[in-house]
Amino acid sequence: MVDDHEKATQYLYELALKLLELGGSDIFITAGSPPALKVNQSVRRLGDQKLRPQQAMLLVRSIMNDRQVREFDQHREVNFSLNFPDVARFRVSAFTQRGSAGMVLRLIQQRIPTIKELHLPPILQDVAMTQRGLVIFLGGTGCGKTTSMAAMVDYRNDQCQEHIITIEDPIEFFHRHKQCLVDQREVGTDTESYEVALKNTLRQAPNVILIGEVRDR
Repeated sequence: MVDDHEKATQYLYELALKLLELGGSDIFITAGSPPALKVNQSVRRLGDQKLRPQQAMLLVRSIMNDRQVREFDQHREVNFSLNFPDVARFRVSAFTQRGSAGMVLRLIQQRIPTIKELHLPPILQDVAMTQRGLVIFLGGTGCGKTTSMAAMVDYRNDQCQEHIITIEDPIEFFHRHKQCLVDQREVGTDTESYEVALKNTLRQAPNVILIGEVRDR
């Protein structure tokens, strides 16, 4: 199936195209199983050829940079974003299971939906424009926290002339500079940690600070 770095990257690219064709949401790579796609909330295996541990590791490492490889080797898991230009962006969660490599690639929508399109309460438009305070989004996996926050930031970006800073791990939605100046910082790439970024962000004249999903307690 794959036997070198270049072929591995090309194979993942082809899986991304297949996922888009089927209207799916996730790509699954794990040793001992064929590659699989999640379509309409069902996991569909692609063929019968199971990935060997060496193949799974090659696929996982083929899309990592040197820093991500080091983190993966040290902690046995790493999260980052992946961009296939003109095709799609993904949030990648790489991990080990039973001593072998695996990963899940979650499709990130390129276009930021509006608050109205998400059928969110209209009051969130007022919340997005709040001048002071703290807004916390809570919810289970896949319930739309990141998308909802992106919609609120985009709404404010259309309305105000301000400075918005996001700290994310990884960056999922790209925000264009509209009425606002939007600086997006990715933990591990643009900053060492949430703590370091937040400390320095307070010195960067922000009007709004968005902190992405925090998995640590």
